[in-house]
Amino acid sequence: MEFLHRHIEALIFCSPSPLGLEEIQKCLTEMFESEIPIEHIQEALNDLLEKYQQEEFSFALEQLGGGYQFLTKPAYQSSISILLKQQSQKRLSTAQLETLSIIAYKQPVTKTEIEHIRGVSCDYSVQKLLEKELIAIKGKSDAVGKPILYGTSDKFMEYFGINNLGDLPQPKDFSQEANQIGEEKDQLS
Repeated sequence: MEFLHRHIEALIFCSPSPLGLEEIQKCLTEMFESEIPIEHIQEALNDLLEKYQQEEFSFALEQLGGGYQFLTKPAYQSSISILLKQQSQKRLSTAQLETLSIIAYKQPVTKTEIEHIRGVSCDYSVQKLLEKELIAIKGKSDAVGKPILYGTSDKFMEYFGINNLGDLPQPKDFSQEANQIGEEKDQLS
């Protein structure tokens, strides 16, 4: 019966929300091509509930929201809050995403060119993107004043899960309707 426990653990672990008894039964029945009695599943869940209450685990199996879900134990809340705070600092604002998009598609590009496209100052966004190492200084332009040229970094590729700039979506990949605001009306001449 240990195999049943492991399959139930895997199902609950991968579910983003509490997983109900019926959902577990449905998945297992399809997996094993045989009806798994609800009593067997409940028995396995009871064993798992008891197993994960032990001190050696930093998380527990909890019954909530009409289902089961793995949750971190309260004793580890301070560690989790530090991680969440650090991860929130990694998020990009809309301005940073816009600036990064321009750099990715137009690189190497100067700050003036970015500001011309966006229509607003981008000093703060460029600084934050440099701090997050998503962009890098690629040299200096031959234009008057020798402005700095910016381009994407290897960390940019990792952050967005691409291998090279050719993997970026191309304008032809976007349908016109999805990027259109409002309704198009027939014009009378």
